[in-house]
Amino acid sequence: MQVYFLGTGTSQGIPVIGSHHSVCKSTDFKDKRLRVSVWVTWDDNSVVIDCGPDFRQQMLNCGCAKLDAILFTHEHADHTAGLDDIRPYFFKQGEAIPVYGHKRVLQNLSIRFDYIFETENKYPGAPSVQPVEIVNNQAFSIGNTPIIPINVNHGNLQVFGFRIQDFAYLTDVKTIDTVEVDKLKGVKVLVVNALREESHHSHFNLQEAIDFINLVQPEKAYLTHISHLLGFHEEVQERLPENIFLAYDNLKISL
Repeated sequence: MQVYFLGTGTSQGIPVIGSHHSVCKSTDFKDKRLRVSVWVTWDDNSVVIDCGPDFRQQMLNCGCAKLDAILFTHEHADHTAGLDDIRPYFFKQGEAIPVYGHKRVLQNLSIRFDYIFETENKYPGAPSVQPVEIVNNQAFSIGNTPIIPINVNHGNLQVFGFRIQDFAYLTDVKTIDTVEVDKLKGVKVLVVNALREESHHSHFNLQEAIDFINLVQPEKAYLTHISHLLGFHEEVQERLPENIFLAYDNLKISL
C-alpha cells in the first residue's frame, strides 16, 4: 500500500491569504500546505479520501492517472469543494465514479453539485458519480479489500474516518467513543488531525492528538490538518515522540 499526502493544511491552507504570520512567510516547502486529503493505492486500487478546493492541483502534483473512488469524511467545503474536477477521470474512464459518504453528506453534495448527481437531461460536459452510502458499523469493500468506517465527532458533527488494512485515516476529530477506538487497534500507521497547540472546539490540538495516538498505539503516526498556528514544521517535529511525524504535502509512505 502507498499513501500520498495530497494536502495537510487546515481549511484556509498555508499560507493564509493576506497573513503576515511568520509561518505563512516561511520558505520551507514543508510549511506550505494545501487543504487536507490523501491518495491511497493498493493492488490495482486508486482511492482519494476527500476532494477539497485544491484537488486539481493536487492531482497534477501527484500524477494520479486513475481514480476508482472518493471516500468523503464529511461535507465541509475544504473536504468536498473540488468535486467538479473529477471530470478528466470521468471522461477518460468512461463510467460514473463511485463516491462514498454518510447519507447526510451525499444529500448535501447532491444539492451543491446537482448537475453532477443528475441522471436525466444531464449536461454532456458534466461528470457522473455513483453515490454509495456509508453506514456506521458496516464495512464496505473496494476491490476485494474491506474498508472499516470509524465514527468520530467534529464538534457536534458526525465524521467518518477509514481503516484500510493496516492503515487508518482520521481527520477533523475532537472526540471518539471507545468502541470506535477498538476498531483501530493493531493498525501500523495512523493519520490524525492536530490543528494547533491551543485547545479548539472541534479539532484535536497537538496534545490531544498525541494522547489519542498513545491510546491506539500504532507503529507510526502522522499528523495532518495543521494550521499555521502550530508553528514551523521543523521546530514542531523536533519536539515530537520518535514514532510521531508531522505529515507534509507530497509526502509518500509505504506499508
